[in-house]
Amino acid sequence: MNKTDIISTRNMKRDFIEDILKRTKKMEPIAEAKKQVDILEGKTLATLFFEPSTRTKLSFMAAMNLLGGTIIGFDDPRTSSVKKGETLADTIRVVEGYANAIVMRHPNEGAAALAAKFSKVPIINGGDGSNQHPTQALLDLYTIIKEKGTLDGLEVTLAGDLKYGRTVHSLAYALSKFDASLVFSSPPSLRMPEWIVADIKAAGTPVKEINNIEVQSDVLYLTRIQKERFPDIEEYQKVASAYVLDGDAMEKLGKETMIMHPLPRVNEISAEVDKDKRAKYFIQSFYGVPTRMALLAMVMTDR
Repeated sequence: MNKTDIISTRNMKRDFIEDILKRTKKMEPIAEAKKQVDILEGKTLATLFFEPSTRTKLSFMAAMNLLGGTIIGFDDPRTSSVKKGETLADTIRVVEGYANAIVMRHPNEGAAALAAKFSKVPIINGGDGSNQHPTQALLDLYTIIKEKGTLDGLEVTLAGDLKYGRTVHSLAYALSKFDASLVFSSPPSLRMPEWIVADIKAAGTPVKEINNIEVQSDVLYLTRIQKERFPDIEEYQKVASAYVLDGDAMEKLGKETMIMHPLPRVNEISAEVDKDKRAKYFIQSFYGVPTRMALLAMVMTDR
C-alpha cells in the first residue's frame, strides 16, 4: 500500500474527502457504542504532541483504542530527546521504527510536511502552527453533513481569528471543494490571509468579507482569538473580546443558523448559548472520534 499522509486540505480532492466521510459514517456506530473492534489489532499509533491538546490527542487515542490498536507517544517535548537538541527529522526517523503511523502536533508551520519527507509510515497532521489542521476540517465537514444533510448549496461564515486560526484555514480549503459560499468575518487585523482568499476565489468559491457575526448563514463557525500566536500581547488585548456570542447575539442570527466551534472556547461563546438547539460544538467534538477512526483505518489498512 502506498503511504497516505494527511497533511493539508489544500490539495485534497472532493472524491477523497467524500470517501473519508463515507468511512466516518461506518465508524460512527462503533464510536457511539464505545465497543472495541479488531480492525487495527497489532498496529501501533505514535502521538507526538509538541503543543498542548485535549480533543485532538484524546480523540485519536480513543479512536485507536476502539479499533483495537495500541498507542505510544508524548505530549510534552520536555520529556523527550527534543529537550536534548534532537532534530525533528531524527525524532521521526526513530519513531517510525516503533509505529505504523504518526500523529503530530507542532508549533512550526510546515512541520508536518517536513516530517512526511523523512517518514516511511503515514504522517497525520494534528496541527502545525497557524497553518493547517486537516483532521479538524474533516470532522467539521462531517458535522455539517449530519446536521444539514449536504455540503453543497450552503453559506458558511467563518468568524473570529482568521489570521492565526489553522482550523478555519483547513475548513475554508475543504469547503472550496464543494458548491458552498464562504463569508469571512473578523477584526481587520485578523483577516483571512490574502493568499488563502485568492486560492478560494480561484477555486470558484464565492467569498464575502464582513466584520460582524450577525449573520443568517447556514453555519456560523466561530473561533477563539489565538493568544499564543500573537507576537505582541497588547495587540491581542485589543481584539480579545471582538466577537462574543451570547443570548442577545443569538437573537440576531438566523433561526436555522448552526453554531460550530473547534474548542476550546474562552469568552467568545457564553455558556447560555449551550442550551440553544442551534449550538452543535459538543456533538462536533464527538464526531472527531469516528472521523479519526476512519482516517487511521484508511492510512494503516485501507479498510
